[in-house]
Amino acid sequence: MHWLRCRIASFSPLLLALLLCSGCGFHLRGSLEIPPALNPILIQAATTSPVRRAIEDLLASSSVRLTTNPAEARLILRILSEERVSRVAAVDVNGKTLAFELHSLVRFDAVTPDGTQKVPPQTLDLMRNFDNSDVEILGKQLEEKLIYTDFAADAADRILMRLRAVLI
Repeated sequence: MHWLRCRIASFSPLLLALLLCSGCGFHLRGSLEIPPALNPILIQAATTSPVRRAIEDLLASSSVRLTTNPAEARLILRILSEERVSRVAAVDVNGKTLAFELHSLVRFDAVTPDGTQKVPPQTLDLMRNFDNSDVEILGKQLEEKLIYTDFAADAADRILMRLRAVLI
């Protein structure tokens, strides 16, 4: 009997924390609740868009339904443009590039099928520094690719946060 009381006492703080989180409106990142009148959502972007894929991945475990049929959509999230920009950030005395600034620019908005603007056009500018060394050139190419993949995931998360703020 004593072991049962000890076990219950050890789980009590965890149970209390779970109850508090469920009552305070806490939601996991990436979860999006939208009014039923705006469900399902159509994501309008190039099929090869990394941001589109990242948004679809984030919404896969939510109650938001996605559609590919424009006639069925109640809200259209449009990825208007995606651009990758690289700028030289540092050079050595010989003029060799030591570092780059990598930018990912994503422009988006959200409208209803009749054209009513729900989220005005906005631009995200994500930036990260990227060191350019002469060694491990293949590793640097992979690192740059991973940075752009992270940019897409970060942009998707920020877009969903902005949708959350406007729609709820």
